[in-house]
Amino acid sequence: MQLTCGVHSEPIQRLRSDLLAARFSVDVLTRLWGTRADAALHRGQRVPASRALTGPAGETAAGVLARIFVLGMPVTAGQLAVALPELGLDGALALGLVSVDGDRVRAVLDLRPYSFVDAHGVGSWWIASDLGELTVGGALREDHVLGVGGASLTLSGLMVGGTVDAALDIGTGCGIQAMHAARHATRVVATDISPRALEIAALNAELNGIRNIEFRLGSLFDPVAGERFGQIVSNPPFVITPRADGVPSYEYRDGGMVGDALVASVIDGLADHLEPGGIAQLLGNWEYRDGVDGLDRAGEWVSATGLDAWVVEREVQDAALYSETWIRDGGTRPGPEFDRLYGAWLDDFEQRGVTAVGFGYLSLRATTRGLRRLERLDSAIEGGLGVHIAETLAAWDWQSALTDEQIGREHLELAPDVTEDRHYWPGDADPTVMTLRQGGGFGRSLPLDTGLAALVGACDGELSVRAIIAAIAQLLEVDEAALSAELMPSIRELVTTGFLRPLA
Repeated sequence: MQLTCGVHSEPIQRLRSDLLAARFSVDVLTRLWGTRADAALHRGQRVPASRALTGPAGETAAGVLARIFVLGMPVTAGQLAVALPELGLDGALALGLVSVDGDRVRAVLDLRPYSFVDAHGVGSWWIASDLGELTVGGALREDHVLGVGGASLTLSGLMVGGTVDAALDIGTGCGIQAMHAARHATRVVATDISPRALEIAALNAELNGIRNIEFRLGSLFDPVAGERFGQIVSNPPFVITPRADGVPSYEYRDGGMVGDALVASVIDGLADHLEPGGIAQLLGNWEYRDGVDGLDRAGEWVSATGLDAWVVEREVQDAALYSETWIRDGGTRPGPEFDRLYGAWLDDFEQRGVTAVGFGYLSLRATTRGLRRLERLDSAIEGGLGVHIAETLAAWDWQSALTDEQIGREHLELAPDVTEDRHYWPGDADPTVMTLRQGGGFGRSLPLDTGLAALVGACDGELSVRAIIAAIAQLLEVDEAALSAELMPSIRELVTTGFLRPLA
């Protein structure tokens, strides 16, 4: 099955015109209900926003659209007709956006504005998805189509935005990753096992005037057998779910496999579908089993592909907390049903000896430059990481292609976001602890010893690395060759991670 944009094209274009005329945007809604109510919405609380829209603000076109589609509140047919004058109630019914309940009109889909910044600049779209837990008021349907959540924001922020001919989005859901990829790919193929997800994703692409996405029904790589892509992105249904009777299997998060096998399966298929030099980026879970480190398990998966790989673990949850998180995510609240599902989750983990589950990001490239990084990075991150990841990969390529002697001839400079902390015992002239900190990227911090601190401080582009090391060796009265051998691995790491940069 293949879907392309164009189904219901005319009514979707009328809807687009109405949303533009209503100025239905993130900025306008934030002004309508205020920053505190906006923050409450991000915490899953809609009362402050609904209170703000009980007055005149709620009668504006943007206010009416926010009430019905964002907050899940009913409106009258007359109010909707004013907010959607071109589409009208009949058009909204035909698109499956609303239903009529007596003299009230209720949303069938969530529809909200979405704004972002990526490597190509500022952008804004409208995104339709299934109604969330706030509106449903209970457990979600198993074919629920998720909107833009934390995981999808994370992946879109990670996406490297280099131009490619073809990109693939595996498990597209509401289509958000495919739409982001469409900004730098000539064409995009988006796959999903859910016909409903593909219909909503096609609606979103059409609503936002994106015409270079092809939607295909099927599991993982099945719909693209024999095809290769310059970029593959995936927020796969990686949530570890018990394969037991009575446990809901949500299509948007559950790949139908035991434990973390779904992520391993996606990784296993990448080499057969990446063009030479192509990059794959995905999110994933990995299990910590008795005596087996979860990040090491992920490392084994990527090593088996033969691709360059960089795995970043961002969080680890113990088995109990992981179970609670995903049972609540499905809309089940504490009570007998919650307890029953909790027991099923813990039984499943116990059978495999799972003590915890790690979550993180994976980037793999169809090159053989020897990149294999497994890192635990849990510092706070502001903004997207796509540019930083691209720069890190380029920096790795640069330094790994040079011998130590060649790096010695290079001139390096400190990145502008780098600072240094020094801590002293009272009265001491020399610091006891020195730490290099990165303001951007992953916000890394690295300890410094005397030699490395001196080298970093001298990297202003004036002197070569070799000249700096020679001066430090003379100052510290140590052997220059030995100091160079000691510092060179750290220099390579500082270049790779963006603390130091070669002069152009």
